[in-house]
Amino acid sequence: MIQEIANNIRSELAARSSEKDRESAQRFFKEKIKAHGLKSGTVKAVAKSFYQSSIKSMAKDDVLELCENLWQSGYIEETFVACYFTERLSKKFTESDFLTFERWVKVYIDNWASCDTFCNHTIGDMLMKYPHLIERVKQWTKSNNRWERRAAAVSLIVPAKKGMFHDDIVDIATMLLTDSDDMVQKGYGWLLKVTSQVDLKLVFNFVMRNKNKMPRTALRYAIEKMPQELKAKAMAK
Repeated sequence: MIQEIANNIRSELAARSSEKDRESAQRFFKEKIKAHGLKSGTVKAVAKSFYQSSIKSMAKDDVLELCENLWQSGYIEETFVACYFTERLSKKFTESDFLTFERWVKVYIDNWASCDTFCNHTIGDMLMKYPHLIERVKQWTKSNNRWERRAAAVSLIVPAKKGMFHDDIVDIATMLLTDSDDMVQKGYGWLLKVTSQVDLKLVFNFVMRNKNKMPRTALRYAIEKMPQELKAKAMAK
């Protein structure tokens, strides 16, 4: 049954795809991606339709098995569908599910869009439910995998908006501070920007302490929502 549903999802995505949208999608990525060629709204509509007709009534373990099947294909739209499904399982998450999700981060994520879509919500929801798992996420900052390092930051985007994990956010930003990868810089810069809208002083003080070491990309992201006078202080040599 699971393979049949996966095949049906793929068939639906393929039926709605176009060469124009496939070429358009590639423009947003430096690395080569596998894409059927659908706009994001169409992918969400497909995911929502299958969720209502088939997925909603399935056992959690079966949904996770289906999602792994979708991740394995490497097609970006299939990863988005998988993310849609796992996000809707959040109330059923158990601590042991983190091992599965962590493995998916390490094995399957190979672009910023899949990274952010999965980590903002599924990993973020897991951390809000089991806060002590943040220590496992911090370990991702030491990975040789750029997407795993970015995941360490973007997994806290939604919790940060809710005023959570601010000490841990400082820890992760410190761990990633001098990372040479621009996708990682943008990831932790984005996290700091979101946090600044809840605790401006915390982020401004962090930036001022570290601005001479922070890559300019991360710095610009971090201060984007700050008042102009604070931006000027942060950017001053």
